[in-house]
Amino acid sequence: MSVRAFIGLGGNLGETRQILDAAIARLGEHSGIRITGRSRFYRTPPWGPVPQPDFVNAAIRIETDLAPHGLLDVLLDTERAFGRVRDGERWGPRVLDLDLLSYGDVTLHDDRLHVPHPRMAERAFVLLPLADIDEGYVVAGQGSVSALLETLGTQGCEPLP
Repeated sequence: MSVRAFIGLGGNLGETRQILDAAIARLGEHSGIRITGRSRFYRTPPWGPVPQPDFVNAAIRIETDLAPHGLLDVLLDTERAFGRVRDGERWGPRVLDLDLLSYGDVTLHDDRLHVPHPRMAERAFVLLPLADIDEGYVVAGQGSVSALLETLGTQGCEPLP
């Protein structure tokens, strides 16, 4: 059975746009993943207390036969393939960040995975790319992407040519 899922992508170290393009291509080569939508790239201000360069963010919509944790493993393997080291520091600079934003209508909260992503409705850098793909998409229990964007400030976020 195929499930629709959304993945957020970002990074702020190295040749970020090329890295994001390559990560999307790698995900698309996986036998259990079919990419069905892709956003533009956005330049966004960093999130959190660590001084760092702006991020480039995007999102993709996929159809997958993988279970949620299996998809998470593919995302983590892809991050590692591009040099990402998860050392426990949050909100710091990174070469590649892949977040499973949603997985069908599944709500899951365990030690490894929270879907829908618990803070996606608060983050313009997630919602702007999602709006490119499906502005009517409803974040479980929180509203549509377009309605959520109306409540957020998007200053400092800009689409890249």
